[in-house]
Amino acid sequence: MDLPFLWVDVFADEPLTGNPLALVPDADALTEAQLRAIAREFNQSETTFLCRPTAAGADVRLRSFTPAGVEVGGAGHNAMGAWIWLAGSGRLDPARDRFVQQLGGDLLPVTVSRLADGRPVVTMEQSAPVFSPADVGCERLARALGLDPEGLAPSPRPEVGSTGAAHLLVRASGSAAVDAAAPDAAALKALLAEAGGEGCYLYAVGSDGEDADARFFNPTVGIAEDPATGTAAGPLAALLVRDGSAPAGDPVRIRQGRALGRPSLLTVTVDGERVALTGSGVLSASGALHL
Repeated sequence: MDLPFLWVDVFADEPLTGNPLALVPDADALTEAQLRAIAREFNQSETTFLCRPTAAGADVRLRSFTPAGVEVGGAGHNAMGAWIWLAGSGRLDPARDRFVQQLGGDLLPVTVSRLADGRPVVTMEQSAPVFSPADVGCERLARALGLDPEGLAPSPRPEVGSTGAAHLLVRASGSAAVDAAAPDAAALKALLAEAGGEGCYLYAVGSDGEDADARFFNPTVGIAEDPATGTAAGPLAALLVRDGSAPAGDPVRIRQGRALGRPSLLTVTVDGERVALTGSGVLSASGALHL
């Protein structure tokens, strides 16, 4: 069979920037083995499959896999890219701007609006933020990230945060330290297993308080570095608001992807337990798999 696929650059204003997502619509007939094999074929940080919902009240069900065949949850670029395409494909009811997506066992609201040029802007609510202490030695963590101990900020201490996927949030001493990180994948993977985090979000807060520079490393699921990570930006923004580094209710802007030559801007709004990720993107390619 011929299986259509799309390529969406997420958190991007033009093609070949942001975080690329391989997207396969109408994927209900595919087997689990095929889902994993297709994700390996595309070899992107995540490949998302559009499926019919199985939960009442959901409009779309999404399943996302890494190249290693690991199914991942959370409303990040994996879901954002799917809704960007849906909004531009004519598959959404034009009389509506609010929808519900099914991600694993979660049903999460989605809002779709338009820029002046007609491009869709998607706002996705994530799960309520949850934090837990990470019992990791800072010197060991610095070594795993390829930094001197002075490259990590003395406070706050690293925490595991989740708004749908749990990641280790590590504050660097500044943007220069974020740029200088060169992780040891094996050491970082072992440390993440102990901490209970899927990936590591290394960040530095900008001088205006609400902006941050970040890089995301996830050897746990075979991702060396990701250019834009919505499931990590959500808990980071919630942490910054919780600690008073960013005001509640205002957009928190997180820059990511510079080290990979794919600059990305993620915007997160946190108000109490409501965490909402906003972004846009562009359809950069389409084709068919011949299976």
